[in-house]
Amino acid sequence: MRYLVTARVKPGKSAALAEAIDDGTLGSGSIAGDEYVRNMGDARQHDDGRVQWVEVCFCPTPLAEERPYWEEYFEIAKVQDAHARSRCRDLNGAEPWACGDCDCSARLEARLRERGRPFRP
Repeated sequence: MRYLVTARVKPGKSAALAEAIDDGTLGSGSIAGDEYVRNMGDARQHDDGRVQWVEVCFCPTPLAEERPYWEEYFEIAKVQDAHARSRCRDLNGAEPWACGDCDCSARLEARLRERGRPFRP
């Protein structure tokens, strides 16, 4: 499943987050691998300080694996489905692990690219 994550960088964590992105250690130890760094490469920051990105997650609970890694740097405000669950081929069993190569959230990601600015702490 894909989720739209809305968060704010925790006070005093911006430099540490930038370092973790730069040296590739963001999410180190997670089974999600370098998905974290990719997410930050695609993330958008809004004028009010919100940061948004689309997260691919195969956990039965949204961000069950990723949340502890994100919460080191972010206060997560909202996690919502990035598209209709009924159309998720991984979730409905039609194609296991389909979210890795699926373009189901391409329209949402295109809209995000038009808003805010690229996120880079």
